[in-house]
Amino acid sequence: MTQKKDYVILGDCLEILSDLPESSADLVYMDPPFFTQKKQSLVAKNGDSTFSFEDKWFGQSEYISYMKQRLDLCSRVLKETGSLFLHCDKNASHVLRLVCEEIFGRRNFRSEIVWTYKRWSNSAKSLLPNHQTILYFTRSNKFTFNRQLVDYAPTTNIDQILQNRAKDSRNKAVYARNGDGSLVAAGDKQGVPLGDVWEIPFLNPKAKERVGYPTQKPILLLERIIKLASNKGDLVLDPFCGSGTTLVAAKLLGRGYLGIDQSPDAVALSEDRLRNSVKTSSNLLKKGSASYNSSDHRLNAVLSTVGFTPIQRNKGLDALLKNKVDGKYVFVRLQKEQEAVQDGVNLMVKAMESKGDCEGVYIVFEQGNGIFDTKTPENVRLIFSPAVKINEMFC
Repeated sequence: MTQKKDYVILGDCLEILSDLPESSADLVYMDPPFFTQKKQSLVAKNGDSTFSFEDKWFGQSEYISYMKQRLDLCSRVLKETGSLFLHCDKNASHVLRLVCEEIFGRRNFRSEIVWTYKRWSNSAKSLLPNHQTILYFTRSNKFTFNRQLVDYAPTTNIDQILQNRAKDSRNKAVYARNGDGSLVAAGDKQGVPLGDVWEIPFLNPKAKERVGYPTQKPILLLERIIKLASNKGDLVLDPFCGSGTTLVAAKLLGRGYLGIDQSPDAVALSEDRLRNSVKTSSNLLKKGSASYNSSDHRLNAVLSTVGFTPIQRNKGLDALLKNKVDGKYVFVRLQKEQEAVQDGVNLMVKAMESKGDCEGVYIVFEQGNGIFDTKTPENVRLIFSPAVKINEMFC
């Protein structure tokens, strides 16, 4: 078969990879079955169809044999400068790493990347699964690697940013100094090298790029991999392309792409996404997680002896008590500066309308502002802060 760029092929990747020219791909990303022993299925976003594939095996040995055959062929089609990124999770990451070490060599293992995200789950009697693993191997030690920088951690000392480091006579890291003993100033500081733990949001159900494929990954994740291990014009190969996320990311970044999948529905979906590429941006990555902390700074002082959960980005509610009262959730709102009590109560009542049978506590901080003229429903109580009570006693 003649190598083609910008193409999606229907078929078993075992056969297609065997037919591809040797040393023809610059980067292989694969998101194969995870050995979940389940049928993966999800209704398409438009509700007109269902995407599914089998991830059931007679045992681990069958799964390992299946993956080893395909990883062998991925090694054959990778260029000497190429890299492989193998996506997996707790079900088989331990055995897949050993298989990859056997094929690519232990010396060519580069990183075990942890993709971490926040995701709700009804998991019982287990830790909430909030990460997946990406094994990073290269074909040789001549691999393409584009250094990426990220922002400094909030705890980074300013001196660590502004001053160079050196090793002393004990081989300990110290601040570098000139011959006269003065500190050596560092050059431009654009950030720190990218680490092996990546916090990239999981696609939420309303994301524009979500199409309803059961194992769809965010374009932002694939863009990071492609930027890291390839250059413009390189060929990116995905032997299990599924919904086509890898191909869309490669297209957006000016790379060639070749996708393979044995599902006609997946191939059709990939081709459609390539014609109409949609990418969801992430405010979390742009602004940082701290920007989502909109909780009132007074909560800890007021509720220090009560277990509570701050409520972010809600106009009417500030907190939820962790323990129910008489089987009902209890919400809390703190009076805002110069807020008329009635206005604050109205906002709280409106926010509670969709929360079912619940109670509300509105905490008053300012005397006046219509305290005694306020009309509250039965499920909302006014509580006066100590300052208000003291003012009532002495004024």
